[in-house]
Amino acid sequence: MAEAVRRHATLEELTSLRDRGDAVELIDGEIVPKAQPLPEHGDAQVTLGALLYPFKHKAGGPRGPGGWWLMSEVEVFYPGTSESFRHDLVGFRRDRVPERPRGVPVRERADWVSEILSPSTARYDVVQKQRTLHAHGVPHYWLVNPEHQTLVVLRWGPDAYVNVLNAGVGDVVRAEPFEAIELDVSELFGHEP
Repeated sequence: MAEAVRRHATLEELTSLRDRGDAVELIDGEIVPKAQPLPEHGDAQVTLGALLYPFKHKAGGPRGPGGWWLMSEVEVFYPGTSESFRHDLVGFRRDRVPERPRGVPVRERADWVSEILSPSTARYDVVQKQRTLHAHGVPHYWLVNPEHQTLVVLRWGPDAYVNVLNAGVGDVVRAEPFEAIELDVSELFGHEP
């Protein structure tokens, strides 16, 4: 018996749904709805953005180390696999990308991506997205897990991402590529510093 051929969704189909107002991603040829974030997810996303704010300026400024374009909920296209992800947080080094990335989807390769894991879509973040980001040479990938209150920091390696940091509530860390400042992991999960 012949096996059915799986039809891959296109970027044009994704664009049509996005333009209609749907929060969707194109992952491994499939249109995947972005999870409706739980309060813990939204809080971790906003808090991580706030903690990394000192990097969101030109390098060497008075407000912190700077050197990055940092954004949330920005769609980034990965041409090698024809996938498009709407990352929770994404960063581009200003020394590599001097002008703020523009367009939908952004076509610049990210230098850092962070996903806040949601129970319904965590498998995409941990498996498919990680595979795609690695294939495209994204240097740093963070996984923030509100359910388990953990932060996992991954660095690109030639064969796979290398786990360089596992942290949880109570840990104060210097996490690459933002090791210039200390992060209190407890803050990511609603605990007062």
